[in-house]
Amino acid sequence: MPPAGEQTPEADRISHGMSSRLLVLSNGHGEDGIALRVISALQQRRPSLDIAVLPLVGQGDSYAAAEAQGLLRPIGPRQWLPSGGFSNQSLRGLLADLAAGMPSLSWRQWQQVRRWGEGGDPILAVGDLLPLLMAWGSGGRFGFVGTPKSDFTWASEAPSGWGMSPITDSYHRAKGSEWDPWEWALMASRRCRLVAVRDGLTARGLRRHGVPALAPGNPMMDGFPHGPCPAWLGSTRRLLILPGSRHPEALGNGARLLAPLARSSQIPGWGATGGKPLTLLFPCGSQSGPGIWGAVLKAAGFSQQPLQPEAAAIGAAAVWHLEGGPVQVLLGSGCFERWAPWAEVGLATAGTATEQLVGLGIPALSLPGPGPQFKASFARRQSRLLGGAVVPCRSGAQLKERLTMLLAEPLLRHQLGAIGQRRMGAAGGSRALAALVDQRLLG
Repeated sequence: MPPAGEQTPEADRISHGMSSRLLVLSNGHGEDGIALRVISALQQRRPSLDIAVLPLVGQGDSYAAAEAQGLLRPIGPRQWLPSGGFSNQSLRGLLADLAAGMPSLSWRQWQQVRRWGEGGDPILAVGDLLPLLMAWGSGGRFGFVGTPKSDFTWASEAPSGWGMSPITDSYHRAKGSEWDPWEWALMASRRCRLVAVRDGLTARGLRRHGVPALAPGNPMMDGFPHGPCPAWLGSTRRLLILPGSRHPEALGNGARLLAPLARSSQIPGWGATGGKPLTLLFPCGSQSGPGIWGAVLKAAGFSQQPLQPEAAAIGAAAVWHLEGGPVQVLLGSGCFERWAPWAEVGLATAGTATEQLVGLGIPALSLPGPGPQFKASFARRQSRLLGGAVVPCRSGAQLKERLTMLLAEPLLRHQLGAIGQRRMGAAGGSRALAALVDQRLLG
C-alpha cells in the first residue's frame, strides 16, 4: 500500500489523463534560465500547453520577455531578497532575508503551489531542495530537475593551494551522493515521476539509494549561437567579464575583477596580448544595465567613448576605454550567449554563467570575495565541479599573473577548456528533458 496521501502510478494516470497545464518552479537566476530552456523545448512539442511559472527567488527576470509575449503565465508572489537566494550560506544573509519578509513570502508561495496541486495538474521543480520540497508539498504529481549538485564536487581533487574539506568530503563519500537523505526521500516519492540531474556520476549515486535518477543532458549548454567572431573584434585579445547576477555583491566583484587590468602600468606593453589591444566583453544582466556598470568603470579609470556602429551591431550599448592603456570594454544587456563563444578567457565570480562558459571550452579565472555567494568555499567547490577548468585566485595580482600565462599559452587554454566541455556535456539536454516531461508528467 502507498503511504497516506500517495496514489499509485496507475490510479494517478487514470484520475488525471493528459494534462494541458504545467507549473514550473525555480529558485534562482541560473535555475530560471535552465527552466526557460526546457520550457522552450517543451512548447515546441506541445504548443497549446498552458505553462505557469513561479520563481521562488527574485523577480524571475529571465521569464520577463516570454511573459510579456504571453508565452508564459506568471503566478504567485515574487520578491527580491537581500541574500539573492543564498541565505543558507550566510547568517547575515539569512537574518536580512528574514527581516525582508522571507517567511511570509515562502508561505504565500506554498499556498499557491498547494492550490495548483489540488487542481490535479503537474509541477516541474528546477533547482535544489526548496522547489523540490514545494512540489512534493503540493500533494500532486511532479518532476524534479536537480541543477546545482554534482558528485564531482567531492570526487575531484581540490585546486592546488586551496586546502581540503575532509569533513564535508567524508560526509558525501559515506552517503555516496552529494544529495542528502531527506532529498532522496522526496525524490523517491510515488508522486515524483521524473528525476533528472546534471551528470551520469550523480545519477548513479542517487540510483544506489533507490532514486531512479536520469542524466539526459545538460540544458545549460543549449542556446549558444556560435556565430563567427567579427574580424575587428578577432584582432584583439578577448576576455569575458562575469561578475554574477546578484546585487550588490556583483558590483563589488566586478570592480575587483577589473582592478588588476585597470590599475596595471604594464598593460600597454603586456607581452601576453602579443601587441594586440585587449577587449573586455562585459554582458550585463537585466538587473544592472550599462548605466550602473558605467559608474564602476569610471571609478576604475575608464572613460566612455562614442558607440561605434560595429560595436552596436553585436549588441553593445556602451564602449569604455582605459585611460592610458589599449583596453576597451564593451557593455551590453542580454549579450552573454552571443559573446561568450568569442572569448579566450573568462574572469568570473558567477555561478551558472561560469559553468556555461567553460562548457564552451573557454577556461576561466575566479576571484572570490566576501560573499554571500562567491566566497572562497564556493570558488573551491566550483573548481572541483568543473575539473579545474576554473582556476580560483587569491588576489588580483595572482589573477593577472595567471591571466598572462593563459593568454600566452594556447595549448593550456585548450587543455583546460576540453576538461570543462567534458564536465558540462554537449548541447541538446533541453530537448531530451522536454521529451521526458511530456511523457512522464503530461502524458
